[in-house]
Amino acid sequence: MRWTDRDALAQLSAMRGGRLRAPDLMADTLDRIAASDLRAIVSLRPRDDLLAEAADPRPGPLSGLPMAIKDLADTAGLRTTYGHPAFADHVPEVDAPMVARLKAAGAIVIGKTNTPEFGLGSHSYNPVHGTTVNPWNPSRSAGGSSGGAGAALAARLVALADGSDMMGSLRNPAAWNNVFGLRPSFGLVPAAPQGDPALHQLATDGPMARTPDDLELLLSVMAAPDARVPGSSGPYRATPAKSLRIGWAGDWGGAYPCEAGILDLCQDALDGLAEPMAPPFPAEEIWTAWTTLRSFAIAEKLRPHWSDAFAARSEPKLVWEVERGLALKLEEVTRASGIRAAWFRRMATLDIDVIALPAAQCFPFDAALDWPQQVAGRSMDTYHRWMEVVVPAALAGLPAICVPVGFRDGLPMGVQLIGRRGADGDLIALARRMHAAAPWADRRPDID
Repeated sequence: MRWTDRDALAQLSAMRGGRLRAPDLMADTLDRIAASDLRAIVSLRPRDDLLAEAADPRPGPLSGLPMAIKDLADTAGLRTTYGHPAFADHVPEVDAPMVARLKAAGAIVIGKTNTPEFGLGSHSYNPVHGTTVNPWNPSRSAGGSSGGAGAALAARLVALADGSDMMGSLRNPAAWNNVFGLRPSFGLVPAAPQGDPALHQLATDGPMARTPDDLELLLSVMAAPDARVPGSSGPYRATPAKSLRIGWAGDWGGAYPCEAGILDLCQDALDGLAEPMAPPFPAEEIWTAWTTLRSFAIAEKLRPHWSDAFAARSEPKLVWEVERGLALKLEEVTRASGIRAAWFRRMATLDIDVIALPAAQCFPFDAALDWPQQVAGRSMDTYHRWMEVVVPAALAGLPAICVPVGFRDGLPMGVQLIGRRGADGDLIALARRMHAAAPWADRRPDID
């Protein structure tokens, strides 16, 4: 077995024990990337530079471990494009805080992982780096917006990967690549100390990995507290496994159509762990509030760059989001925020601890498509409606973990487990229990 086939904890233990040299791990990593045609890792740094850095890695919990950073996070001295042609040659001068934490922990940044334009949609294609395809079937999408990260993990190109999740961007690609992904409680992984993170509480960075233990390791590094950021709630603290009451919400009373086989895979994985539950909140209210606050946040983020010329170089879905956000009225945003608060309160008073739902409503689709126009015979009215199942956790800033649950026709799927805010450790412990009972994530695609 190659060292790149092993999990992060095994690699780190071997390097600490002298059984593996960091330059040898780096060389194996770069060889595997060179042989891959997934377009998962982009903007790769020169091999000689990486081998030299691996010869004297910074000490820390991730010392000597190769990592590629999602192409939405700034990396000092390394091209960061956000998947948009206007930033094709953009090289930041300063690391994003999350990247700085990873480097301080000893990780070696080798390049970036591919993402859709500004992270919109769960299909990682853009005009700068092309389309990331799925290691389980290269004709299919790897998901997104952390699709490059998910594919790189599945293909054993890296052992750990950062992702970000505004609308399932960790959970959907984790499900489609047979790996774990955790959307942390909002504030546990602090945002950059800029803008107004108290107002915009939809997106968060989070860890992706092939085992729950590796996921927890990465979260412990990412979740350093930052006194400059409102709501920063780190550090992460592991919790012992305990009995949790799990409710199976399925397709939310028919609101979230799912392709055949998805609900069965998830229910089988939860056999004996979950009880059926009725939809705890109206799906359409969640969707209305979500789409309003999402467009509002995207428009405000891109307002400094927005112009007719910038719009002309952008994907239609980005133009739609920004123009919709710029046209919103104060009362619309206020109403959406009120719905968010009502849903948060409802979750806090439920008599269950965890809501279980599919992590995606369809299996990986044709990579040549922009997005699926129908799911289970129902037409999708926006570019992201087919991902609606991931919205309840994101709207309320709740932690949600994706756990692999098996395959249909060679394509993987996952279940998402949503907890109350602050229950991240409980979800990881539950994922560890499910993985021990059915280690689907130990399977690997047919790669060299």
